[in-house]
Amino acid sequence: MSEFADVLRSWRDRVRPEEVGLPAGAGRRTPGLRREELAALAGVSVDYVVRLEQGRATNPSPQMLGALATALRLSVAERDHLFRVAGAAPPSRQLVPRHVPPGVQRIVDRLGDVPIAVFTAAHDIVLWNDLWAALNGDPSGWTGIEGNLVWRHFVHGHDGVSWDDTHQEDFSSDLVADLRAASGRYPADRDLAALVARLRRESPEFERRWETGRIAEHRTSRKVVASRVGPVEIDCDVLTVPGSDLRIVVYTATPGSPDAAALDLLRVTGLQELPTA
Repeated sequence: MSEFADVLRSWRDRVRPEEVGLPAGAGRRTPGLRREELAALAGVSVDYVVRLEQGRATNPSPQMLGALATALRLSVAERDHLFRVAGAAPPSRQLVPRHVPPGVQRIVDRLGDVPIAVFTAAHDIVLWNDLWAALNGDPSGWTGIEGNLVWRHFVHGHDGVSWDDTHQEDFSSDLVADLRAASGRYPADRDLAALVARLRRESPEFERRWETGRIAEHRTSRKVVASRVGPVEIDCDVLTVPGSDLRIVVYTATPGSPDAAALDLLRVTGLQELPTA
């Protein structure tokens, strides 16, 4: 059996179901994930996972390898090894990192009482919890550029979020300045370059700020989100992940406030529609 098949099965066996939000159950024949569970997490067929583990499927695509690495909660070093033994080049350090390390996955899994999401340096959303989806809308249906925060902010009219005039200007300017800084760190990333070029063509507001040449990092803001349970005022803090250039975005409300109560209601109702009076 190939090294690829060996490590794929070994890493599947070590992932506990509860780590990925699945019930452990009784009488499981494997200590880790079943093949069908890995297939569901990675978005592939069970038959394909079987063929990979038996060495009958060759040359998996980089997209497939990335999905497997995320589903298996691999570290960056393990992900790179998976790519190499599959005969593929590991993701270039000159491209915007998209891999979510296991520690960051656990943070999102365990902080279910606050809306939390993970973004790349280009502001593509790559991970979120249920409360984030309930407050902001479910990102699972967003594809391509629609999953980019900067695109949605400047092209979709701020997507149901409002600030006072000062925070509106600061947030918009910081987003552009942060994206410019990312462009400097990842000049070989064609997707990032294409995003910037399209924003400059289609958003005069973005273009005006881009022309200033400002470099900065977006860290915090206060905003009001038009949620299904009414407007919710929240503080937004951005945490960085050392060594990965990811951003963890956390929303909190003042304890005991109507806004905190609204988040509690959203946590209970999730994405289900609320009855109207």
